[in-house]
Amino acid sequence: MEPDDDAVRDPAHGDGDRTRRPRRSAAEVQQAVLQAAVDELTDRGYDGFTMDRVAARAGTNKTAIYRRWPSRTSLALAAYRQLVVRPESPPDTGALRSDVIALLRAAADRMSSPAGAEILRGLVMDARRDPETMAGLREELARGEPGTMLTVLARAVARGEARQESLVPRIATLPVALLRNEHLMNGPEPITDATIAEIVDLVFLPLVRPR
Repeated sequence: MEPDDDAVRDPAHGDGDRTRRPRRSAAEVQQAVLQAAVDELTDRGYDGFTMDRVAARAGTNKTAIYRRWPSRTSLALAAYRQLVVRPESPPDTGALRSDVIALLRAAADRMSSPAGAEILRGLVMDARRDPETMAGLREELARGEPGTMLTVLARAVARGEARQESLVPRIATLPVALLRNEHLMNGPEPITDATIAEIVDLVFLPLVRPR
């Protein structure tokens, strides 16, 4: 039987003894698992990524992980998204265009990094074995993370650069979704500044600017 989440084996005292710590909430366990998965992917790459290692690193058990992520691929995908598309804080240059370009440039650099490219290749290879998993992978990569872009877009609305009606997740996630698609189509090739400018100037800004 696997240990409870708050019961961690202490190797110095043998298999029969455990150290105790305050029980964590489900949200705290989930965040610990996600951070452990990011760290494992960064340290060992996709080939060395295992649920056992993630569980040990997060101080939990595989049962707790499988409640949220039913497979190695689904957890790796969640960690990949955390690794490559979430900046520490939204850019704030004072203008919508430069904010979005800065955000996309940082995301593109992470996607094109050796770690990001290797993880994505492993994810795609695993997903190819199952059409349903591949469909889920494409959907997840296209969905985007609305939080950061909604913050950037809300600032633009307050400055009068964007319409209030544009402040919805579907529109806010569009630039990152297009960037991910570019990365999936071109693999490890770096995404150019010209491509980013096209996404912003030809697609996003005409969509959100006041009419």
